[in-house]
Amino acid sequence: MSTNKDKAFFGHPVGLSTLFASEMWERFSYYGMRALLVLFLTATFASGGFEMAELDAFTIYGIFTGLVYVTPIIGGILADKILGQRKTIYIGGLTMAIGQFLLSASAWLFESGADMGFRQTLFFAGLGILILGNGFFKPNISTMVGELYDNNDPRKDGGFTIFYMGINIGAFFSPLVAGKLGEQVAWQYGFLAAGVGMLIGTTWFLFRSHTLGPIGMPPKVKLERVRLAIKDWFDILLYVLGITALVFGIILGWNILPSGINTAIIYVVGIGGVLYLISSIIKGTSGKTEWSRVGVILVLAVFNIFFWSGFEQAGTTFNVFARDNTMRMIGNWEIPASWFQSINAFYIVAFAPLFSILWVKLDKAGLNPNTPMKFAWGMTLLSLGFVVMAIAYGKSTAGGQLLLISPLWLTLVYLLHTFGELCLSPIGLSMVTKLSPPKLVSTMMGVWMGSFAAGNFVASQMKAISLRLADTLGTEVQVFWLIAIQSGIIALILIILSPWLKRMMHGIK
Repeated sequence: MSTNKDKAFFGHPVGLSTLFASEMWERFSYYGMRALLVLFLTATFASGGFEMAELDAFTIYGIFTGLVYVTPIIGGILADKILGQRKTIYIGGLTMAIGQFLLSASAWLFESGADMGFRQTLFFAGLGILILGNGFFKPNISTMVGELYDNNDPRKDGGFTIFYMGINIGAFFSPLVAGKLGEQVAWQYGFLAAGVGMLIGTTWFLFRSHTLGPIGMPPKVKLERVRLAIKDWFDILLYVLGITALVFGIILGWNILPSGINTAIIYVVGIGGVLYLISSIIKGTSGKTEWSRVGVILVLAVFNIFFWSGFEQAGTTFNVFARDNTMRMIGNWEIPASWFQSINAFYIVAFAPLFSILWVKLDKAGLNPNTPMKFAWGMTLLSLGFVVMAIAYGKSTAGGQLLLISPLWLTLVYLLHTFGELCLSPIGLSMVTKLSPPKLVSTMMGVWMGSFAAGNFVASQMKAISLRLADTLGTEVQVFWLIAIQSGIIALILIILSPWLKRMMHGIK
């Protein structure tokens, strides 16, 4: 797909515009819901929430945001072997819209006096459906971006950075819209807005799919075909209905079966999934060069966990800090706490083009850092952000009492973290498409998303870890200092390993 004449979207293939907007609306849906999740779970019964303890809400948040990055492994495998990327994207988009509408319904039923157990069933079913739907959507749209370019096309990293802008335009507007509606009108309208956004994204992908040519069509389909057949749409409908029924069946079964059996099932499914994944990688990888490149993906996936364990404090400790420790009044108007979730996305949109240009300029000058070194830059900036956050927290709790501090502290932290993200996240997506064996691109993208999963879950537990360390050491362990030190150590390790990992990439930049 990479040709000189194929420059119709900021100097990139026109198909990038289709994927850009589709992902933008999907992220509008996801981040709108994410901005509300902890706030909704901890809100009082009287205001329509579930009145959960903070650490319990963090755990649910971590399990959810973790699993949305585990299921892409399944979606990637199905796309590679059976469905193709396009069908999986439609399945994911429609399924996630259903999930968002169920979350909205669970909040809406508060006003009708519905039973709390029934509301919670709908809510957790919505989360489960979102988790599975995301698994179908997320890895495959990223894979299709990679297929627009040749591996050594210097525009590829820039293309992923522009694609990343689409993600963050959606992530910027969603807390402003869904957060405002959810916090200050009614929770159900926030979740409803997220569902409508998902439908818009799926519809856009449908009407603009011709710009992608044959990319993403089901395996064994003739290359000249650029649209799905009626049979394909019938398959999509069956998958959507099957996923919805499966989630409700799991929830009902979970409530009936003894807890020991439920735990055993989780272990069996988890171990079985890992073994199947290992088997798929072994079968799809051949030769020393391919194995070496796969090894780089796996090593950097481990470091990726540490990055996101810090970065994803945005939805937990940062969200609570914005609500409880930050001065949010402007005259008689209060800034919704969820709006702070938009700051990172605003910075991404503002600075992603500059980073895209930066990598190209550095490449022309022969100074472009290799991928592992870019990861080290990202970890260093993450560490610096947590140093600032630790100082801000100390000021807000000085003297043993809570003091509201300027929102500029959070804006500075998000700026440093955004620069770190731009050095790592779009570069990681690009790296996976470059280094993966041709038959395993979506599968390896699923593995990469799995590292996000682990990072998100660890992020939700960092506050609890700091409390346990405090009990063990007999002194306060501030969570922000803990993450700052951890991130700094990881950055140093990456710098040391960078030359070795570069050699393992065998010429791929």
